[in-house]
Amino acid sequence: MPAKHHSVAVKIGNVTVGGNHPVVVQSMTNTDTADIDATVQQTLALARAGSEMVRVTVNSSEAAQAVPYIKERLLQQGCHVPLIGDFHFNGHKLLTEHPACAEALDKYRINPGNVGRGKKRDEQFSTLIEFAVRYHKPVRIGVNWGSLDQAVLARLMDENAQRSEPLDSQHLMYDAMITSALESAAQAEAIGLAHNKIILSVKMSGVQDLINVYQRLAHQCDFPLHLGLTEAGMGSKGIVASAAALAVLLQQGIGDTIRISLTPEPGGDRTQEVIVAQEILQSMGLRSFTPQVIACPGCGRTSSTYFQQLARDIQTFLRHNMPAWRKQYQGVENMTVAVMGCVVNGPGESKHANIGISLPGTGEKPVAPVYEDGEKTVTLKGDNIAQEFQGIVERYIERHYGDH
Repeated sequence: MPAKHHSVAVKIGNVTVGGNHPVVVQSMTNTDTADIDATVQQTLALARAGSEMVRVTVNSSEAAQAVPYIKERLLQQGCHVPLIGDFHFNGHKLLTEHPACAEALDKYRINPGNVGRGKKRDEQFSTLIEFAVRYHKPVRIGVNWGSLDQAVLARLMDENAQRSEPLDSQHLMYDAMITSALESAAQAEAIGLAHNKIILSVKMSGVQDLINVYQRLAHQCDFPLHLGLTEAGMGSKGIVASAAALAVLLQQGIGDTIRISLTPEPGGDRTQEVIVAQEILQSMGLRSFTPQVIACPGCGRTSSTYFQQLARDIQTFLRHNMPAWRKQYQGVENMTVAVMGCVVNGPGESKHANIGISLPGTGEKPVAPVYEDGEKTVTLKGDNIAQEFQGIVERYIERHYGDH
């Protein structure tokens, strides 16, 4: 395991970020927060999918007014996921007008580039921090290169112009991002926010940029760091870019909480960003969330799509049941299930998994041996292989992960 970047631990509701604690998965709703029903339902869905913190936009008086009711409804349904308020431009005003919102939230996210301009910037930033101090709330100071504090950037540009060897624009941008984050954190501490109430992020949308700026920041502070490739994009592009950037940083021990900022397909499932975050952490061996399904890609030996359908159905079955299994079967998330398509690697991979099935390839005998912990236990045949194998998986889980 990589040596972890040393950071203080920050308590956020029932979750701890930083220190020696595992990397935390978080997500964000895309509902209108003023729509209480829609926001509650999406938050519940994200929490069920495994999001350990959920952020909501607080951009209007109606949204701020809705937050306490959203929190209450979640608690009534047994959902204790920490709720984070995302503030830009008018957060100081909203918290002043709606102190119940300030109290209901478990954490505030403040973008120092969107707090205010000129003299108003410090005053409005101070107001936000004062509410955090009053209600004992942690704060993420989230710098974003798309909304960088222009006063900081202008100052650093002036200083850079006086250098005998000026930095190029790319490295100047990195310095501006880090300076904005660290100076804002120092200002928050001067106002009275405890050191262990601060999380930092410096999000960029370029993979190499993100890696570079977080590597630099990690060497300059012990605050927990929130990772995420901002505006990652849609589909495979967003997934691959996020995985490429975050994997490098996580392997270096940098990062205490992550969010995958995917653009969903129209009407798409918001929980995909949670699943991707979990799969990045699980594929790196940093955490386990759900049993892993090992499946071959298929080739000329597997002209039938049967094994593809079975692999998909088993993966869906496992994810669907994990919220209940997590409470009932300790350690089930570490299990591996192999669904293989022919005799070449099928038996071998099945033996390496906790439980596996080797389906017949093209021209092979229409039987499917099942292996449990390396030993063949049964051979399935006929039209109900999928249902029978699913039942075998369930019984395996009950035997090996149930209370003894």
